[in-house]
Amino acid sequence: MRLKQIKIKLAENNYKLTPQRTAILNVLLNNQSQHLTAEEVFVEARKEMPNIGIATVYRTLDKLASMDILYKAMFDKDKYRYELSDYGNNQHLHVICLGCNRIIEFDDEVLNHLEAELESEGYKIVDREIKIFGYCPACNKLDK
Repeated sequence: MRLKQIKIKLAENNYKLTPQRTAILNVLLNNQSQHLTAEEVFVEARKEMPNIGIATVYRTLDKLASMDILYKAMFDKDKYRYELSDYGNNQHLHVICLGCNRIIEFDDEVLNHLEAELESEGYKIVDREIKIFGYCPACNKLDK
């Protein structure tokens, strides 16, 4: 999602783009391949806006997620991670490494095939969220 699209969504929801919210969005725009925790967003946002508070970060992230600007998912125990949405259409697979805790995204045609199969059997798919837990190739080599 690009800044122009985000501004349109914010305007549709009567949500002003304050300097604090801009700092938070800049962190997410500059880290689009990452799945950041609120604490990580806070640390990065303070570089641009030193007086930003952690409560502001939490409130803003939750509000942006409620508007489908962000995708909010729990990958770690009791810790949400955030990434920019693609119009609420996060059609990718997350593989979480249990060794190094990296989150890797995959676009997978197998999932598209599974969804098509389910729909052919009468299911109506409205969203999907798939997480696979295992060990990345680097961590898997260390285990041997």
